[in-house]
Parts: sequence; C-alpha cells; structure tokens
Amino acid sequence: MNATEAVIRPETPADGRRIEALLDHAFGPGRFVKVSERVREVARFRPDLSYCAEAEGEVVGLVRLWDIHIGETPALFLGPLAVHSGRRLDGLGGRLVECVGAAADKLGQGPILLVGDPPFFERFGYAAPPTVGVRLPGPVDPRRVLVRGAKGPLSGPVRA
Repeated sequence: MNATEAVIRPETPADGRRIEALLDHAFGPGRFVKVSERVREVARFRPDLSYCAEAEGEVVGLVRLWDIHIGETPALFLGPLAVHSGRRLDGLGGRLVECVGAAADKLGQGPILLVGDPPFFERFGYAAPPTVGVRLPGPVDPRRVLVRGAKGPLSGPVRA
C-alpha cells in the first residue's frame, strides 16, 4: 500500500461497503465471534464519534464508538479499531485512537472501555486496573479489558 498521508474524517453511511472490506481484511471471519461483537450487538452506535481514515479513495482505517453502561455508569465502547495491513507501521492506528478520544472528551462523554492490546493502548491513557469488576458478555482475557477516563473502579455488566 502506498504511503500517501491518510486523512481522518467522520464516517458516513456511504462508507459502508468500503468499511466492511477493511474489516474483512483486518480481522477475517473470526471477527464475528469476539466478545467485542457481542457488546456491539446490544450497544447504540455513535456515528458522531466514529471516524475513517482515507487515502487515495480507499478506507484504510476505522474507529467506532458505541454507547454502553458498565453497571449503572454511562460509558462508551471503542471498537473496532481497524487499519489496513499496509498502514500498520505509520502511526495511523494511534492517530485514530487520539482522534476519537479527543472527540469524546470534547462532548464530555464518560469513560471509554475496550478490549485490546495493553502495550498499544496504554500509550493513550487506557489501563486495566479500573476494570477488575467489569463483566463482558463472554469470555475475555481480563488483562485486555482496558478503560480511559474512569473516575474510579468500574463494576457490573456491560449493557446497552
């Protein structure tokens, strides 16, 4: 893939086909069995807090947020974060995470929960300790359950 600078912009309904192609490329058919997919099945999609990265007419990156509750605490769920394999070393994933976090902060939204790679997400303020009491709708490695912006420990089931 060409190293043309990707432009991050709000996701639009017209991106649907290209987003699905990116998600298939990034995750394959296994994406449908992940615990994150169970969360997205019940959560409310936030198109106002979802962004695409586009280069040369192709969607090469994506990040989405969803409204959830953790117990009684309103929160957001981040996912998927997808970057085309040809763009994974140019910092695009980090730019997408920063973009969506800044947009959520600007709107005064609550904590952002995700299931992901700690060494990557910790650079952006995500941490596992506040999530010890969080219950996701399926099995997950608790070390990969991370949150940013929590005012204290979170506990309870993740629900819509």
